Amino acid sequence: MSNEANFASDLYQGTAEYYDRYRLPYPTSLLTHLVAGTHLSGRGRLLDLACGTGQLAFPLSPHFAEVWTVDQERDMIETVRVKAAETRVRDLRPIVSSAETLAAQPDYFELAVVGNAFHRLERDQVARRILHWLVPGGYLALCWSSSPWAGGEDWQRSLAATLNRWQRELGAEHRIPEDADRARRRRSDPDVLSAAGFEVLGRHALTAEHHWSLAELTGHIRSTSFLPPAVIADRAAAFDADLAATLRPHNDGGVFTETVSFAYDLARKPV
Repeated sequence: MSNEANFASDLYQGTAEYYDRYRLPYPTSLLTHLVAGTHLSGRGRLLDLACGTGQLAFPLSPHFAEVWTVDQERDMIETVRVKAAETRVRDLRPIVSSAETLAAQPDYFELAVVGNAFHRLERDQVARRILHWLVPGGYLALCWSSSPWAGGEDWQRSLAATLNRWQRELGAEHRIPEDADRARRRRSDPDVLSAAGFEVLGRHALTAEHHWSLAELTGHIRSTSFLPPAVIADRAAAFDADLAATLRPHNDGGVFTETVSFAYDLARKPV
């Protein structure tokens, strides 16, 4: 039996439109640092696992001859497919699959990335599978960004309390497993990668200031797995009004300022 938290497979169903519009992009400087540190050939293949709507795949695609975008949510992959056609990104392969069941060749990818999702996967199994899929000397980057309700500003604490209250009112408090962080506290991601056979190279982190509007915050919340549109449903108007009233005392000229943390943990397959 796995010791990892068990996340349902359809938690993001119906969120793709909000995910694509309201999730913050990874900073160009972070991705530039990643590209430089992984010594890409420009002729290799990229694997974006649990890709969402391509927040990593699209900005990284110019550095690869082929890109696989993989997500178990069909809506996410359909959005990737449409974006690829609109932006004329060639050699992009959208695939509906979980990371745990994806079929891929050994020694195939130059870089694999996972954005804000490794904790939702069967980490040991997926780490071993990625190691098998990477070329010798290939890299894995676990990319992360913080959430607006996770900070210490007054508006962020009020936002977190409001979201928790609405989760309880809507019966959604158990959509995220209660033990979601327990496995990572017991064994860190670098420990999992090392046990799978990776050389763990360390973390690169930076912060960036972002100014949220109320509309952007409400859209971002609808991109989450814990309060997606299907859960808010016919309470949407009441939810939006309550959120606006809660945050009104913290409104600074119509914006809510967050210092967002971005990072990636880098590991390499031995040569």
